[in-house]
Amino acid sequence: MQNLLFTAVSFVAALAILIAVHEYGHFWVARKLGVKVLRFSIGFGRPLLKRVSPRDGTEYIVAAIPLGGYVKMLDEREETVPAAERHLAFNRQALWKRSAIVAAGPLFNFLFAIAAYWGILVLGDVGTRALVGEVEPGSVAEQASFAPGDELLAVGDRSTPTWEAAVFALMAEVLDGEDLPVRVRAEDGLEAVRLLPGGALAALPDDPAILANLGLTPARPTLPPVIGELVPGEAAEEAGLQPGDLVLSAEGAAVASWQQWVDIVQDHPGDTLRLEVERRGEVLDIAVTPRAVDGPTGRVGRIGAAAQVPDDLFDKYRTEVRAGPLEAMGAAVGKTADMSLLMLRVLGRMIIGKASVENLSGPISIAETAGKTASYGLAYFIKFLAVVSISLAVLNLLPIPVLDGGHLLYFAIEAVKGSPLSEQAQMQGQRIGIAILAALMTLAFYVDISRLVG
Repeated sequence: MQNLLFTAVSFVAALAILIAVHEYGHFWVARKLGVKVLRFSIGFGRPLLKRVSPRDGTEYIVAAIPLGGYVKMLDEREETVPAAERHLAFNRQALWKRSAIVAAGPLFNFLFAIAAYWGILVLGDVGTRALVGEVEPGSVAEQASFAPGDELLAVGDRSTPTWEAAVFALMAEVLDGEDLPVRVRAEDGLEAVRLLPGGALAALPDDPAILANLGLTPARPTLPPVIGELVPGEAAEEAGLQPGDLVLSAEGAAVASWQQWVDIVQDHPGDTLRLEVERRGEVLDIAVTPRAVDGPTGRVGRIGAAAQVPDDLFDKYRTEVRAGPLEAMGAAVGKTADMSLLMLRVLGRMIIGKASVENLSGPISIAETAGKTASYGLAYFIKFLAVVSISLAVLNLLPIPVLDGGHLLYFAIEAVKGSPLSEQAQMQGQRIGIAILAALMTLAFYVDISRLVG
């Protein structure tokens, strides 16, 4: 219940931030270009919070349904406007002003993403080095001669200091279906180029699990089977185990990792295990009987001992990417542009049937990811906000009536023909746009629910 509440709060916070950024773009540019703003609302429905500016009468609202927002401007098409204020109405503005106001929302979403990536790079982005752990036999990666211990340095011409960068680069480059060079540093320290064949890449399933599809598993640290904190009165303490004891074997079988030791304990509820443990250079024989407790799939063993985590366990796998203010700005703009292009390419491939609809994420998936990234830390949550902000910008710029891109399409037609589309044509376009959005939302919900039920 607590996790569900945290996820819900994270989701609402993410929506509120990104909607506020988008709508503030419309609001700020409208005000700068001389259009009167009547209302700035985050959310729809009944107002929860409301403030009226004493200076210009603009209403600032936080509403009950946090699934969008809007900026209401003075407009003769919606209400009667006094003659003295007609010059402040949106519909009276020059075409370039109306276009700028409409485009400002997506533009501010792009600017938010750039600012987020810039801040993270300047402060330092801690990530996981792109080290290969396992290579699946018979996979595309094995055919390209990848080996455990390889560190990915570059995919194509994109640097890959972290797995996050490597996954993004692979997703962007694999779509081309061409031979893809990947520069690596092998375990012996020598650099080499592994060539992923374009034909094999084109045959991969078109879904986000790019590493699994290639047959690569990231390297992970192995936690040694060293006893840490003990629970008083539990089996480990009663058997005489002490913090710092290294479990060498159980029932004559060598124990190589803490996970292997946990599996052995859980698989032997109520059974006495004869152990060899090393304590301060001396090997001791100890017998421990795991207590039987209820687990997710039945009875499992428990001894009441936690692992002792070495301080340097993750040092080999972590790296920090940091850049100066100017370099970070270029990288942030480039990453935002790359991400936008990738989203457009995937969307285009979905439309023509060359990409799976599994690439879609609906509100359920977005909420789940918001909760996860918020639990990982502020930097992860900000990067999540940047990605969703770019998605909102790209989606809103699609030439679909009711979206910002649809309004810009109307303005483009107006620029060509010299007069606005008729109200009847615009209304018909609105109906089509609503139908398209409803279909997309239905599909996104279906994909989300399919993921939940497996």
